[in-house]
Amino acid sequence: MTKFRVRGGMPLAMLSAAVATATVLAGCSTVTGGNDPKGAANRLTAAGTYAIESLDPHGAQGASTGTQFAGQAIFSRLVRPKPDGSLTGDLAKSWRANDDASEWTLTLREDATFSDGKPVTANDVVASFKRMMALDGPNAGNFPDYTMTATSGTEVVIKAPAPDAAIPGKLGLFYVIPADVKPDDTKFFDKPVGSGPFTVERYTPGEALVLVPNKKYWGKRAELGQVTIRNIPELSARLTALRTGEVDVVWGIPDDQLPALQGEKRLTVKTVPSTAVFTMWFNSSTRELADAKVRRALWQAVDFETIIKQLYPKTGTLADAPVAPVVLGHAAQSPVGHDPKAAQAALKAAGFDFSKKLRLQFANAEFRPFIQAVASDLAEIGVKVDALEKEQAVFTEDLLALKWDVNFQQLATPTFDAASNLGRLYTCAAKRNGYCDSKLDGLLAAAGSSTDEAERVKLYGRASEIIWRDAVGMFPMAVGIAYAWNGALEGFTPDPSGLPDFSTVKITGS
Repeated sequence: MTKFRVRGGMPLAMLSAAVATATVLAGCSTVTGGNDPKGAANRLTAAGTYAIESLDPHGAQGASTGTQFAGQAIFSRLVRPKPDGSLTGDLAKSWRANDDASEWTLTLREDATFSDGKPVTANDVVASFKRMMALDGPNAGNFPDYTMTATSGTEVVIKAPAPDAAIPGKLGLFYVIPADVKPDDTKFFDKPVGSGPFTVERYTPGEALVLVPNKKYWGKRAELGQVTIRNIPELSARLTALRTGEVDVVWGIPDDQLPALQGEKRLTVKTVPSTAVFTMWFNSSTRELADAKVRRALWQAVDFETIIKQLYPKTGTLADAPVAPVVLGHAAQSPVGHDPKAAQAALKAAGFDFSKKLRLQFANAEFRPFIQAVASDLAEIGVKVDALEKEQAVFTEDLLALKWDVNFQQLATPTFDAASNLGRLYTCAAKRNGYCDSKLDGLLAAAGSSTDEAERVKLYGRASEIIWRDAVGMFPMAVGIAYAWNGALEGFTPDPSGLPDFSTVKITGS
């Protein structure tokens, strides 16, 4: 098997964080010991920060943290990243590239079945790939003009229009479902058939997902009888549920809440770095933001260093690149110093229209203080901001339609490879932020096609320099994620992208 190493080495975390929690018995812990063959005991309730709006991993919500979190529990991938960023097989037991990495052959395991007992075949893999491409969701952007074919019942070949050493890592965002599920089939996802460690018992979009072990799972069966994930939007309610025992695991905890939780003897609290960076794209297709000098001046106007120290002293550090340090392709850039007087002067020199109110869109209440701080700093130099907090589904729809001037998101790189971040989101063809530069396109294409890791890092570094210099966005903060969980849980590992795996967790006490 040809090996292209994916960078790792240190623990990571919070991409965008994940989902939420469920209430079983108010005031009573949902962690109940004992052996119950029907799964009535050993129930766990979890709460992150993002709702699960869809279970379809191929559609418009496919790249959202909630959908990714559900996808890894219900479905299988060909390969998946380990906590250190290296790759391991899931449905694929081996993979190899041709000489220039433009063609990859993956051999499937023969014992994998769906939850209805039917075997997972190469036809299912190919059909899933075609469905993902037909729906043209966010993850399809990793495979422009790529094709996949089945060469046997247990082998698939993916061909790229140019060499692509990052294909195995990109496949970590590709989920396999039965071949007969059509692109417009939404009913299937009410209670989907998958080959992951769990199946769906109940699901209410945006509210709750209840999972039980998949009896047909080809791997080691999950020890928990039930995992409930429910959206609790308000932070105070989420943390209260953790303290009372209604919730067993919470992540994405704000810094100011950590000291109190660390004083709770029944809880384990841990903060780990992640693959995520606070990312604030400018819509370069709008007249007011088309000039890189304007975008750079707006960045210069915000005192991100002070904001981070005040709001995220434990989980945030000032970012030095568009991707996090643990990502292959990270290259540190020169900091953008805070200078409001110079920023205001630059905007006036560029003819910026100060009467224009910038639409700054974001999702999730936890980011309100950060957004308010940014808006306040911009107001100090006369720039008006309309902070628009949107529901996740609306946010995603408007993001893709460029219905914003500044877009905030906690952007992770769950593949640990800049190909699925820089290479997917910053090309002219991507049309994700209104920015287009042919030189950048060439660097990203060259980086994606090289099989030499050192060369790829160098090329992504040059690409990052352009993105940083032209202020395609502001990149304020490299993110850490704080987890807190009931000490009775054994085998729980804080995940680098806010996507914890509960299939390996068991309960050792009440």
